[in-house]
Amino acid sequence: MSERPDRFGVDEIAERAEKAFAEAADLEVLEEARVRFIGRKGEITTLLRSIGSLPDEERPAFGDLVNDLRERILGLYERRKGALSDGAAEEDYFSGDPTLPGRRALSGGRHVLHQVLRDIKRIFFGMGYSLAEGPDVELDYYNFEALNFPADHPSRDTQDTFYINRDILLRTQTSPVQVRYMEKHKPPLRIIVPGRVYRNEAPDPSHASEFLQMEGLYVDRNVSLADLRNDVTYFVRAFFGSDAKVRFRPHFFPFTEPSAEADMSCFACRGSGCPICGKTGWIEIMGAGMVHPHVFRNAGYDPDAYTGFAFGLGLDRIAMLKYGIDDIRRLLSNDLRFLRQFWAETAGEVFE
Repeated sequence: MSERPDRFGVDEIAERAEKAFAEAADLEVLEEARVRFIGRKGEITTLLRSIGSLPDEERPAFGDLVNDLRERILGLYERRKGALSDGAAEEDYFSGDPTLPGRRALSGGRHVLHQVLRDIKRIFFGMGYSLAEGPDVELDYYNFEALNFPADHPSRDTQDTFYINRDILLRTQTSPVQVRYMEKHKPPLRIIVPGRVYRNEAPDPSHASEFLQMEGLYVDRNVSLADLRNDVTYFVRAFFGSDAKVRFRPHFFPFTEPSAEADMSCFACRGSGCPICGKTGWIEIMGAGMVHPHVFRNAGYDPDAYTGFAFGLGLDRIAMLKYGIDDIRRLLSNDLRFLRQFWAETAGEVFE
């Protein structure tokens, strides 16, 4: 690619654009220069059309080069536009009183849910898990049938689920990715699946019709409940603190057998009992269990050869527990007064 800039005039276009923008004395002239270089019929568009003359293997790299050039020119244009919009030409842009304090720029930060997801990913990646994803618009087969939900299960009613048609819906959980992933990968496997899910619920301080979940799945030979307890306990202590305790209570989920709900000792009262934990000393954090043999069969696995566990937790709920947030609706409110509380933890970061 070292010859390409000279052959197609990439550097020369950038230099001419920079000169044209610098010489623009007003916004009208600046706009004419912008159209000439990055407009629909500008020089960048003409350069992109020349990509057809390249060999197939060189086209992607050249496309990236031209896109970088466009972004560079666009940045030059925006900076010059800002200078002219303030009523100052380039030569006198800094001609004010240098002793006056500058304007304080509005700095942003990582959303609290993004922070929580990032921290959880780091913990599970360190445990050997990898990342998997699936569609938000899901087939009824993967969301319910393949996960061993009976046809008359209450969660399949329209009062609980957003249906697009009889066979397509907005996923109610991240669990469908279990089957989708197992269909395409052979064990052993260890994955986490974060993503948005949807429930037909009336919003209140503890419920929302749209929220974040994270699924976990580990499949191999001779995986046991002891492995499940070990991984869940490690996660809880890594995220909430080394003194956190974990317990499992029997429960029922169609896609796991046996099934359990995992609780952690209350972070506020440390198990002595308080209003946050309902005087019990414990807070529910996730559902879990051993993958049901029917789910393995639906994914094409032999349940006599492999075992595995799955768990699911609500990222919104984990965020509320960690930071003492009293209303789940605050997480999607875009209220800067609320969100700024969490920006200090990510100050100076470069966001992906």
